[in-house]
Amino acid sequence: LMKKIQNYIFTIFLILGLSSLSANAQVNLSAHTASPGGVPHLTIMHLSDVLGEAGVANLQVTEGQTLTNSLMTLAEGKIDMSAMPIILPFLLDKGRGPFAKQGEKGAELAANVRALYPYNAGGFGLFALESANINSWKDIKGKTIFNGPPRGAALVNARQAIVLASGFKEGDDYKGVQANWGQLANILVDGSVDGVVVPLTFPSARVTVMQSAGNVKIVSTPKDIFESEAYQKVFNAPGNIPLQVKWEDMGYSDGVSMVSEDGVFRGLGTAFVELVHKDMSFDLAKAITATHIATLDKLKAKSPFAPNIGLAQMDPKLAGLCGPSKVKYHEGAIAAWEEAGYKVADCAK
Repeated sequence: LMKKIQNYIFTIFLILGLSSLSANAQVNLSAHTASPGGVPHLTIMHLSDVLGEAGVANLQVTEGQTLTNSLMTLAEGKIDMSAMPIILPFLLDKGRGPFAKQGEKGAELAANVRALYPYNAGGFGLFALESANINSWKDIKGKTIFNGPPRGAALVNARQAIVLASGFKEGDDYKGVQANWGQLANILVDGSVDGVVVPLTFPSARVTVMQSAGNVKIVSTPKDIFESEAYQKVFNAPGNIPLQVKWEDMGYSDGVSMVSEDGVFRGLGTAFVELVHKDMSFDLAKAITATHIATLDKLKAKSPFAPNIGLAQMDPKLAGLCGPSKVKYHEGAIAAWEEAGYKVADCAK
């Protein structure tokens, strides 16, 4: 009851504050996100809608972006906001992976970004048509598996998820296929691959697209492997989070089944944040975050998978923050979360 009262009072103050802000000319903000159909696209498009309705800002979103490039664009101050997997700011800070050319300059650029709010883009699962006879991760031996785009965090994590669950390496044990996300819809139904390992939401449009070609089977990471010391170590890496979802909460109907010992999907989850430039004003960052918080129920109602994407998950371990990750919340965002009754971990401030 106290939580409901706090939220009610917060909403009143939010409305009053936004009414005052909307009396001024709205600011125009630019943002990047990934392709339509996924969590990063849904969250930022929702934000664009509600910011406009509340009179906070006009958010112009460019979709279908490679977020590796978007991070550089944001860090250089050329856009105001971007969806972002937490692993990428870490790699930029260290000058590794796709940011190896940045060297020591990477740390300076990574220091230019701040988070507004967390969410996740689902968990890496193996799925295939029932006709492919893939009933365990070991069954991908000798098979052709789509595991992501040609470059980026998704491919790295998919390969990692496969090694952890099966011990298999691409090239040695199975044939990996990569293509841009825009090509995935065709790949799911054209018979060119035996199985797919990509991030899944719950439910996932990727599974339902494949279902048009026949019944689909999702294979969870075995419980004993998921709980092993080796698998748990992967969650020490920035942006990797443990994801567990009960079958009854996954939102599937006839034509989709799951292989799991206890009806729970387990997998390597990918933590995301909405990033802004550090120079965004305190008041604007607070107003944007407050609008997000006040409209969480509306966001959850926009897609069947939205209740399962870790919205308002402020536990840093489950949000992928702290530890080796240097991503911090913007001071304005911290104020908004705390005024709404949430606890922001000191390590994320």
